[in-house]
Amino acid sequence: MASFKRFALFFVPDGSVYTRGAGWLGWDSDAGRTVANPSLPDLGESIDALTRRPRKYGFHGTVKPPFALSPGTDYAALTDAVAAFCASRPPVTLPAMVVRRMGRFVALTPLKRSEALANLASSAVKSLDRFRAPTTEDELAKRRKHGLSARQEQMLQHWGYPYVMEEFRFHMTMTGPTDHADQVCDVLRQYFAPDLARPLDITALCLVGEDEAGWFHVLQRFKLQG
Repeated sequence: MASFKRFALFFVPDGSVYTRGAGWLGWDSDAGRTVANPSLPDLGESIDALTRRPRKYGFHGTVKPPFALSPGTDYAALTDAVAAFCASRPPVTLPAMVVRRMGRFVALTPLKRSEALANLASSAVKSLDRFRAPTTEDELAKRRKHGLSARQEQMLQHWGYPYVMEEFRFHMTMTGPTDHADQVCDVLRQYFAPDLARPLDITALCLVGEDEAGWFHVLQRFKLQG
């Protein structure tokens, strides 16, 4: 796995919601290829501009944030640990998802916070932390430049990422920062309407890798079987 510089544990859905999400972002992380954007009106700016920042990650919700492998570990050991973790954890169902703005960003989020999903993410962060290389000074500075609370700073130093444990908020990012967030929300509510009308079942998690160009690829999918 020398061609991948970081790994992460993502929820990557399948079916029609994935097709819509990947189409919107323009990157299919499951197939490892670019895809054509849909033709949508009244966005205020181009889809390319709106999605430039989140595109490389693909359509996903983060469970264990991206990390470089710690010295002394390897991809085979990581996959074994992810497989064991997923085999011990039950699926999670989100009764409803909504399109909403998060500051200047737009994302798909659960209608209500799911404690089951929060516990799944916290357990993944803890269980896989031994595979995470120490956080570099550049990475720390990057996380701090947007301003962190005291608790988020503690999380950053301990887990390498500020938005974990009780700071975790599951979301599937649709845009970078935009001055047209409300406008984009209106369009995406229509675009995702067929999928927002039904629950979202999280029955598997994906081990993903970031290639040398910065694009994330689904490497393996593990069923939640606990």
